[in-house]
Amino acid sequence: MSGATRDAATPTCIAIVVAAGRGTRAGGPLPKQYQMMAGEPVLRRTLRLFASHPQIAAVLAVIHSDDSVRFADTARDLPKILAPAFGGATRQASVRAGLEALAAAGGMRPDLVLVHDAARPYTSPDLIARAVAAAGGADAAIPVLAVTDTVKRVDADGIVAETLDRAALRTVQTPQAFRFAALRAAHAAAAAAGVETLTDDAAVMEWAGHPVATFEGESTNVKLTTPDDMTRAAGTPVNAPLADLADVRTGTGFDVHAFGPGDHVMLGGVAVPHTAGLIGHSDADVGLHALTDALLGALCDGDIGAHFPPSDPQWKGASSDRFLAHAVEKVTARGGRIAHLDLTLICEAPKVGPHRDAIRAAIARITGVPLARVSVKATTTEKLGFTGRREGIAAMASVTIRLPFEDAAEG
Repeated sequence: MSGATRDAATPTCIAIVVAAGRGTRAGGPLPKQYQMMAGEPVLRRTLRLFASHPQIAAVLAVIHSDDSVRFADTARDLPKILAPAFGGATRQASVRAGLEALAAAGGMRPDLVLVHDAARPYTSPDLIARAVAAAGGADAAIPVLAVTDTVKRVDADGIVAETLDRAALRTVQTPQAFRFAALRAAHAAAAAAGVETLTDDAAVMEWAGHPVATFEGESTNVKLTTPDDMTRAAGTPVNAPLADLADVRTGTGFDVHAFGPGDHVMLGGVAVPHTAGLIGHSDADVGLHALTDALLGALCDGDIGAHFPPSDPQWKGASSDRFLAHAVEKVTARGGRIAHLDLTLICEAPKVGPHRDAIRAAIARITGVPLARVSVKATTTEKLGFTGRREGIAAMASVTIRLPFEDAAEG
């Protein structure tokens, strides 16, 4: 990407994803950001969250110098991804390296910057939007959650020294949002003063004398830290008790779009050449829309219109892989796994057969589901009805997911 798109009325925002750590507490043969989560590396899911967001102009990952090849493979084909920066010995040094990389790239200097942990793959598009909005009104703003448990301070011997007033306490998440120039200056000043152990960017801004605003975080925006976290993220191991995923659910989806002007249609994440396009608020991919509704239905979590209202201008022309990825993340956040995806495309034209393998591969890539668990079929209505008259395309989808037993018990 040669430069961030700028609009005189809209501040440019770039996301810095901090991915240089080794993540030893998480266990496993790889740093936790490269361990698998529902069929793809944790870092890829995190990068895609920001790369697919309409308010993010570009994404800069700060990685370990040993991970160049691994990162290139992880980020392959994702949009808006800049060449990575190499991190330092501490998180503070790594973020500073990312800021300086943006400053050195001339046309990539943003107005705003979001700093996010690579190991927080459950962040929602709404939280990203709130972070961007918060940065527009303050030099620094961070997502927080109220503390619901009683908190006590203990001494070196493990004896309770005092009970803290939890009403004034908050836990802190990322993405943290900043004015780029202010954060860069604060990091430079801290480095010049030899202050190197601040644990987040809000602490750097506090040290530099900036007030730090807060906005509402999300309870689902957890950071993967322990081996148990990684096990849940990856999906239940094959030798786990069946009861752990005892709640087997099916969901169905259906979508229709009419033909309009254009030279291709989006079907299952693939641009298929045609004499017409499809009309819709997004890219009108009937296949991905049907699969998204099927997954949301299996979760009893509304439909695609509830999550991505067509009245919201931010979804105009949006790529539908974002909708499907969101539904997949909803399954993962519930500790579930997708067992099977079945899509049927209904149209007289274009011919789906020549593109079937590409569509299956695209769906497998978006969902992280093995190709052997993705089915794509096509049929006609024997020239009956609106599809028979070549007025549009319809799609039906069914999915099978498995959720943990605890989720089944809660209803």
